[in-house]
Amino acid sequence: MTKKKKVAVVMPAYFAEQTLEKTYRDIPKKYVDDIILVDDASKDNTVKIAKKLGLTVVVHEKNKGYGANQKTCYKTALKRGADIIVLLHPDYQYDPKKIPEMIKPLQEGKADAVYGSRMLAKGGAAKGGMPAYKRIGNFFLTTFMNVTLGTKFTDAATGYIAYSRKVLEKIAIEKLSDGFTFDEEAIIQCAANKFRIKEIPIPTRYEVESSSISFSRSIEYGWNIFKEIIKSKLHK
Repeated sequence: MTKKKKVAVVMPAYFAEQTLEKTYRDIPKKYVDDIILVDDASKDNTVKIAKKLGLTVVVHEKNKGYGANQKTCYKTALKRGADIIVLLHPDYQYDPKKIPEMIKPLQEGKADAVYGSRMLAKGGAAKGGMPAYKRIGNFFLTTFMNVTLGTKFTDAATGYIAYSRKVLEKIAIEKLSDGFTFDEEAIIQCAANKFRIKEIPIPTRYEVESSSISFSRSIEYGWNIFKEIIKSKLHK
């Protein structure tokens, strides 16, 4: 009999007091064994709310950045015995109800990592309110990544990802960025290690409370990813 795989949801949090509880309420609990929140030195009530909800909470005393937050998330989940780790932002931008679909290919051994694609959803990302400059930037970033790395992504900038344990143990997450390019650097490592990657359609939700980086930060973010992709090819 096949052993049931332990599923952990990890939430990298920063000023998430307005959206954390409704994100948590929408998580289908029967599919999840562990919910972990790592707070990156928020000055609001994020930690208080997380503890009230009964989550496993880890707090950074100083702000370390989005990538550093994820590193703590994954190390904590692995230490607690997770076999499948789902990255879910607590800002309600990604639908927690999609977790069963995100983890199914991993549970069935058909993928090593699953990415939620906003571009595959009916109506695309525009329907959910993604700004035009983000859609255009996402298209060029994804196309460049696919051509350069030989991948077949439709949404390389998604923040809704499910990893198998072996992926996180293999890709040396400590060497990845502490900033916003962490996810894309992880994609580069997944491609380099020939991991099986699958995408599933997810809805886009850009709400008032949802976190998002500015236009200028988006340009910086795209440029940094471009450099990382080129670097990965040069060191191949």
